[in-house]
Amino acid sequence: MANKKIGITGHNGFLGFHLKNQIRYKFKEFEIIDFKRSFFDNENGLSKFIDSCDIIVHLAGLNRHKSSEEIVKTNVQLAETLGVSLIKNKFNGILIFSSSIQEYEDTPYGKSKKKAAEILIEASKSVNFSFVQLIIPNIFGPFCKPYHNSFISTFSHQLIVDEKTEIILDKKVPLIYVEDVVSQILNTIGLKGINKIEVPHPNERKVSEVLMQLNKFKKIYIENGNFPKLESLFDIQLFNTFRSELNSKEFFPIHHKVNEDERGFFSELIRANTKGQVSFSITKPGVTRGNHFHTRKIERFSVIQGEAKIALRTIGNEDIIQFKLSGKEPSYVDIPVLTTHNIVNIGSEDLITIFWINEHYNPDDADVYFEKV
Repeated sequence: MANKKIGITGHNGFLGFHLKNQIRYKFKEFEIIDFKRSFFDNENGLSKFIDSCDIIVHLAGLNRHKSSEEIVKTNVQLAETLGVSLIKNKFNGILIFSSSIQEYEDTPYGKSKKKAAEILIEASKSVNFSFVQLIIPNIFGPFCKPYHNSFISTFSHQLIVDEKTEIILDKKVPLIYVEDVVSQILNTIGLKGINKIEVPHPNERKVSEVLMQLNKFKKIYIENGNFPKLESLFDIQLFNTFRSELNSKEFFPIHHKVNEDERGFFSELIRANTKGQVSFSITKPGVTRGNHFHTRKIERFSVIQGEAKIALRTIGNEDIIQFKLSGKEPSYVDIPVLTTHNIVNIGSEDLITIFWINEHYNPDDADVYFEKV
């Protein structure tokens, strides 16, 4: 059976990045059709894109600009251009449109999303393709753009670089993690007709509550090198979002404090206020371990003997960060989510590495996806 072909407008944005990569690694039954933003100015290119797709997820849009008129103009024009091409090409698949709870608010972005949905619904009625309008609450997650997509990413960035944080309006905010939104999108693919779905939000927090928790992360993790108490799935999601704003190249490696006397030396490897699992490996000279990434796991590599090179690369990015660690000065590197990584023994003796991870290994849900650094 042929794979379903899915195209994503706005695939380079925050939600598009996560949707594209989840499809690549978790949903092999889909083939991603390449989209370029220039297609909106190229009738032939947009037509070929539409003809190639069984499913189109329309994420492209503008949500921040100094001009409110530009936000409305851009989002409406994108919908108009897409709608005209869908009709012209007699699209008969399913179009999934990501809208926002701001539709219910009197904001330029909300108005533009509402108008865009109306345009696409008319196109759907015209040639009878299926249409899903998702009303999505406030999304947060790793690699969100500060000052743009989410107050959580903005606060995280500000705290890490020691900028002042400011709460403009301390209200309760409905929150949903980006991977949960991706699941919602993919779950709608079989729907027929015209559908409007309000995506449920699993969490609701006051802005001040979120900022208080992020401040705790800074004190416990950034300033003291310890892992905070992570009692709920939301805590883990928030912590992974927070640490995705950390510049790993500048922050790591971190040297363990070593207490040495005539007997030898003693060093603490980790203080974790949360559950986890500790493992160790012995790696022979020249051998590489890893070349995989995780979507949710929090992981620390501590080198206590030998010479190692640890390499990191965010998936979808070509930039590689490398660290050299030595057992002569025991040190560690923490691995961000969605970052493929490996460790190589570059010395002449056995390399001993201690691994800490925040969850017990489960072979039925390993959260391991292989990709070379």
